[in-house]
Amino acid sequence: MGIEKMKMPQLGESVTEGTISKWLVSPGDTVNKYDPIAEVQTDKVNAEVPSSFTGTIKELIAEEGDTLEVGEIICSIEIEGGGTPSEEATSSQEETAESSQANKNASSAKKAENKDSSNKGRFSPAVLKMSQEHGIDLSQVEGSGKGGRITRKDIQKIIDSGEIPKAGETNQTTTETPKQTPAQSETAQKPAAASKQAAPSPNVPVAPGDIEIPVTGVRKAIASNMVRSKHEAPHAWTMMEMDVTKLVEYRNSLKTEFKQREGFNLTFFAFFVKAVAQALKEFPQVNSMWAGDKIVQKKDINLSIAVATDDALFVPVIKNADEKTIKGIAREITELANKVRAGKLKSEDMQGGTFTVNNTGSFGSVQSMGIINYPQAAILQVESIVKRPVVMDNGMIAVRDMVNLCMSLDHRVLDGLVCGRFLQRVKEILENTSKETTSVY
Repeated sequence: MGIEKMKMPQLGESVTEGTISKWLVSPGDTVNKYDPIAEVQTDKVNAEVPSSFTGTIKELIAEEGDTLEVGEIICSIEIEGGGTPSEEATSSQEETAESSQANKNASSAKKAENKDSSNKGRFSPAVLKMSQEHGIDLSQVEGSGKGGRITRKDIQKIIDSGEIPKAGETNQTTTETPKQTPAQSETAQKPAAASKQAAPSPNVPVAPGDIEIPVTGVRKAIASNMVRSKHEAPHAWTMMEMDVTKLVEYRNSLKTEFKQREGFNLTFFAFFVKAVAQALKEFPQVNSMWAGDKIVQKKDINLSIAVATDDALFVPVIKNADEKTIKGIAREITELANKVRAGKLKSEDMQGGTFTVNNTGSFGSVQSMGIINYPQAAILQVESIVKRPVVMDNGMIAVRDMVNLCMSLDHRVLDGLVCGRFLQRVKEILENTSKETTSVY
């Protein structure tokens, strides 16, 4: 028999931590390799963590609601055919030696940990919920977790003590934090990097009947990315009006037969996505990202599309959209939207986006100013198609199907000239989409 440690896996590109939202096993349960043992929530996606071993669950080291960094141990599993007695003895000796060395360095390690406050302003959903339920001001709590992070145990200890720190109090409630040295005191007085990531929560009065909703990991990720985008990217905005009467007539003539033949809807949005992909190929500067000392112009045209649920916004990606037909894009839009609403979207489905197209017209919007999906350089809002009287070139007034396309751009990367020409090209493609000029296959 042997004991193996299960660690928090890397669940996506740039994912550094995950929150155990639900354990699917208990101590004593037998699991096979690849069986799901926990549901984990990251800032990108919810996913099931499979077991790396076949054996019996020995101990659940992390609790539901705990947030752990990638590589931290979440549970232990007892497996058959572990190391031989001699191997175990050697391992025990190594562990003893390591323990002895660790004891010698315990004091210095603890000081180093106390100096690190990089995670002080980051809270798991469980910590936020507990603090809100008991009126605890988190800005006055010192965390015992890595990088000064406040854990559930820290909050529970405060609750058990009955000494609840309220907003505006000067004394801080600590969780067994060693007395600071002068050097540590000086460090503590300096602005921490965490303060840039998360400002102190505002003291919002709660009246009887108000509902307090804990901030989920997905909502926190949306907030963080939007704030970062607005703080770092100088947003500029432009809009262009387009006559899509021919496109509307063409799509309406196809939609019934298309649905019967293909099994999914031919939406207007698929035509817009295809037009954007084609224009990006002709204006590759728009398909770029800001990288500090350089601008990265992306080769692949991977279009992020926004899909909303009742409480979150996900941005799955249509890879190599310029190589797909309108039918292929329509199919992928349907599949990605179904994945989001069924909770089956994977982290890889949201990676690699280079430009975002947002279908704000689906709920009736006719003009909007999108926040750029950082670190992309632009986002395009496709508004609602509406019938309006328009003065034609011959001076006559006719009812036409009109749509606004609104574009937000990062002015560090793009200027109005190239974006204007890009939108003019999208306009040209859409206004000339018809049965005679365009095939959906």
